[in-house]
Amino acid sequence: MHTALPKETGETVDCLIVGAGPAGLTAAIYLARFHLTVLVLDDGRSRAGLIPQTRNHPGFPDGIAGSELLARMREQAERHGARLRAEKVLSLKTADGLLEGRTEDRAIQARTILLATGVLNRRPAMPNKIHDEALSRGLLRYCPICDGYEVTDLPIAVIGTGASALGEAEFLRSYTGDVTLIAPVGAHDLDAAQRARLEAAGIKMLDGPCLRYELKPKQIDVVLADGPHSFAAIYPALGTENRSELAAGIGVKVSEEGCLVVDSHQRTEIPGVYAAGDVVLGLDQISHAMGQGGVAATAIRNDLAARRPLYR
Repeated sequence: MHTALPKETGETVDCLIVGAGPAGLTAAIYLARFHLTVLVLDDGRSRAGLIPQTRNHPGFPDGIAGSELLARMREQAERHGARLRAEKVLSLKTADGLLEGRTEDRAIQARTILLATGVLNRRPAMPNKIHDEALSRGLLRYCPICDGYEVTDLPIAVIGTGASALGEAEFLRSYTGDVTLIAPVGAHDLDAAQRARLEAAGIKMLDGPCLRYELKPKQIDVVLADGPHSFAAIYPALGTENRSELAAGIGVKVSEEGCLVVDSHQRTEIPGVYAAGDVVLGLDQISHAMGQGGVAATAIRNDLAARRPLYR
């Protein structure tokens, strides 16, 4: 059986995992414990790593920083034999009945590939320094499902417009009665029915543009043409960018939303290629991504066993 670690030479690994977020690392732990050779390549852009403190992840009643959770998972995966490298995969292809991932320096052959590349949030127009400080202080939040509870009864703003932003504002309205929807650029792109929904929910509406954001000790100010408006937190509802370009390059089916299409076992249409986590259509939550990672890893193990025995 394939118990040795992947080498820097041309050894073929049982699974190449692209992405070291919750989905990719869960799969790495499972696969390593299946005594399979696992190589995880990651470019360091997991959204989970940006979470200052998640308090809805089961098992951590006091919360845990996303970076700490990922560090624990990396240690667990490596303890069981998975190898992790900070390296960006630039392309994928099929090669002589195997799969191949290419980085800037080398090509890695693999019997299977798991894509756990995730998505990227579109950020509001603010300098990186202000963005990162606001995020660390809980003044800027990206996930109402994760942390809406933390803004209960506080004044908050949703930055965005259109149906998606309206839906996010309505969702947050169940946590607080003080919600303002702010268009990021100019006037709101909302029809009469959508404006009526805002009014019925008691959600205030302000037109942009958002000129700048100012951080105060316990609030964040959104400066509009008429001056600053203060909030305990803001939620950007500007959409996300699915990191599906690698998969699309080898013919993996991509949905209209940009998500990778998989079956109930996280298999794509391309033999040997699997996908899990936020890059797949579903609930963008750590627990959900972990579940998909476990399902994908088990399918990978069983599919490899169907090709040849995995007896020790």
